[in-house]
Amino acid sequence: MKKKKIDAYAKAGVNIDAGNEAVRRMKAHVRAARTPQMLADIGSFGGLFQLPAGYQQPVLVGSTDGVGTKLLIAGALKQYHTVGQDLVNHCVNDILVQGAVPLFFMDYFATGKLQPKVAEQIVKGLSIACRENGCALLGGETAEMPGLYQGEDFDLAGTIVGIVEKKNIIDGRAIKPGDVLLGLPSSGLQTNGYSLARQIFFKQLNYKPATYVPELKTTVGEALLRVHRSFLPVVKPLLKAFKIKGMAHITGGGFIDNLPRILPENRRADIRLNTWPVLPVFQFMQERGNIDQATMFRTFNMGIGMILVVGAKDAPVIMRSLREKKEAVYRLGEIAAGPRGVLLV
Repeated sequence: MKKKKIDAYAKAGVNIDAGNEAVRRMKAHVRAARTPQMLADIGSFGGLFQLPAGYQQPVLVGSTDGVGTKLLIAGALKQYHTVGQDLVNHCVNDILVQGAVPLFFMDYFATGKLQPKVAEQIVKGLSIACRENGCALLGGETAEMPGLYQGEDFDLAGTIVGIVEKKNIIDGRAIKPGDVLLGLPSSGLQTNGYSLARQIFFKQLNYKPATYVPELKTTVGEALLRVHRSFLPVVKPLLKAFKIKGMAHITGGGFIDNLPRILPENRRADIRLNTWPVLPVFQFMQERGNIDQATMFRTFNMGIGMILVVGAKDAPVIMRSLREKKEAVYRLGEIAAGPRGVLLV
């Protein structure tokens, strides 16, 4: 009886056939996120994208990010499409704060052992979020690296490129004392603080992802996997109608590290506590994990995913405009003179 020859690369841990199957599964999702500016199909060595017409001085804005240890929650629940949405939405928000709208997105998926169904679900999530944000899924890379990642462990990262008219770039230079801080609510942890959250839920409390928590009215896994919200649909109309002086996406570093990134010298953000509803998941972690307030505000978004800095006269008009559209918005505080930073009042 003749023995079947085993491919040497497969013996080394890399399955080319699985890679081809993953690409086959991805194609429909990638094509669903095409935009008219895309000039090449999936499979080319590089993605081709034609800049849209109508810009006088177009400026490209790029950002790269990952999903972090939220991937471990997704793996435990075998629910993978949500992290694809998380990644795209996070990147969209990061360029939005400078006034840019997304053009295209590219992902990087690396794993120890490639599972085509998992790869497909991740790309499905990328495709969903790209379509929702009007962004092309231009391409990406899928890498099987058994020596670097163990078993089915994987990592996910992505790069987004957006565009803004040069005169409309938002850089925070116009921020002055008396300006108002408006907060838009987050959907949950979004994509930050998961190392501490996992420590609290899974080590200190010995919960499982499927554990139902009455205070949260859901399971731990469902609470932690809520999709990172894209603020583009809410903010884009505001950029056309009002003067937005600055925006901060509240991600890693929470309020304390993110707000100062948009403040000029000698400008301080005074945040008044109790001016917005802190989400139950943060209250639960602070109480049951015995976490001090400073750590909470430097690790988590505390229920606020995006902060807008606007003039005092514009603030009530913007708030009324958002509430008429059934969008929640909270007046968090004001800008004051003082050393650049954040003061929790």
